[in-house]
Order: sequence, then C-alpha cells, then structure tokens
Amino acid sequence: MTRSETIQVSGIRCERCVGRLAGALGGHDGLEQASANLMGQVHLTWDDERTSRDELVAALAKAGFRETEPVF
Repeated sequence: MTRSETIQVSGIRCERCVGRLAGALGGHDGLEQASANLMGQVHLTWDDERTSRDELVAALAKAGFRETEPVF
C-alpha cells in the first residue's frame, strides 16, 4: 500500500541542505518519491510493505534532520 505524508523537519537552511537530505534518502528501499523545500517541509511517498514512516524519519535523523511540529 502506498502512503504519502508531508513532515516538518529542522536542519534545512539552504539548497545544499536539500541536496544532503536527498542523499540521506537516496536508494532507500520502498521510497517512491521525496521532495523538500527551504521551509523544512519534506513530502514523502513510500510503499508501506517495503519500508515504514519510522524508518524514513530515522534515516533523516541520522543525517541531522529532526522531525518537528509543523509551524503555520
């Protein structure tokens, strides 16, 4: 089953940060699509049978991007 969610993370301050985030998720089995903006919003689409939200958030955290509460 495909799932999709936008999460808020800290640690994105420039285009290089966005590239580092992409590198952290690159090749992650089950991840179908990922995009981020400079406001720290990361949109993820993944196959729930091959990976989980927790695994993706852990991969981001390992690269220095921590999930935070959304700021509106």
